[in-house]
Amino acid sequence: MELLYAMALTRIPTIGTHWALVLYKAAGSAVALYEAHREIKSILPEASPKMQEILLDYPKYVEMVKPELDFMERFRIKGLVYGNNAYPCRLMECVDAPLVLFQQGDADLNARHIISMIGTRRCTEYGRDMCRSFLRDLSKVDPSILVVSGLAYGIDANAHEQALANGLPTVGVLAHGLDRIYPQANRRLAEQMLAHKGGLLTEYFTKTEPDAFNFVQRNRIVAGMSDCCIVVESDEKGGSLITADLAMGYNRDVFAFPGRCTDRFSKGCNKLIERNSAALLTDVHSFMEQMRWGTKVPTVIEKELFIELSPDEERVVAALKQADELQINVLAVQCNLPIAKLSALLLGLEMKGMVKALVGGTYRLLS
Repeated sequence: MELLYAMALTRIPTIGTHWALVLYKAAGSAVALYEAHREIKSILPEASPKMQEILLDYPKYVEMVKPELDFMERFRIKGLVYGNNAYPCRLMECVDAPLVLFQQGDADLNARHIISMIGTRRCTEYGRDMCRSFLRDLSKVDPSILVVSGLAYGIDANAHEQALANGLPTVGVLAHGLDRIYPQANRRLAEQMLAHKGGLLTEYFTKTEPDAFNFVQRNRIVAGMSDCCIVVESDEKGGSLITADLAMGYNRDVFAFPGRCTDRFSKGCNKLIERNSAALLTDVHSFMEQMRWGTKVPTVIEKELFIELSPDEERVVAALKQADELQINVLAVQCNLPIAKLSALLLGLEMKGMVKALVGGTYRLLS
């Protein structure tokens, strides 16, 4: 019932992504929200009269989305509601995260390391070479990394293809429902991704047209569910630079491959690097160093034998004990703490010699 009511909420006209998430969080669950939909001010005092009126139609939309559940069952599609263990935890730190995602395939959307690789649809041989060599080398040092892109022509398709060629799971984030593949030419590629522990992800219902606005919307998922965003090739304007901007806004690391100043589809990458909006990317070794992935950090601070910790600090320390290292966005979700407060707590723990800040917004507990 939770999935059904959450799906129905997203279909109510004028509610939108923002208010769907606000209502869901205020109620604590979609079931609780549905039960209170006739008295919405009891859980959201600031609800406007217009919203109260709109939510009276909630039951109608519950009935409307039931056929969607039938489709999902028939094609083994999973519905992921915000807060669900399988929902991308990195995405949950983004203020505009979708309330519901639809996943086809077995990819772990909370893999230890996730990168997004994006670029122009009109890629050159240089761009294809960068995808090929980078993912080949990356697979040798981190064979479980998840590669995310948009299943579009050009760099997106090449990123997916090279991930598959090197045994890496890869996920395509779609700008439409799972009843189609757009572009149609990439259907075989999508099938291969599904067959090799990857898959497809979307926030859109079936019969949703792949309109231009949807592609801009889906870019926030590509950026938000990843640890970092890698721009392979881009003109001075385009969807890749929008995704890079979104990634920066989400406090994600952004990298770009440099190119010749005369090459049209390197101009966007060169500009990102010039403006310090992206780190220069040349090889996997420097990338791994900058992200501090797989690098053991020695303990250099001797802690006091007994350190008094606040309850919030204890939660942070307990979460870090369960993992080798955690990115701040993941840590915020696990500890249920706002980023601003968590940053202050981490700084305090650093001063106490309890944690070490790593590159890429990642933290490690010092032993």
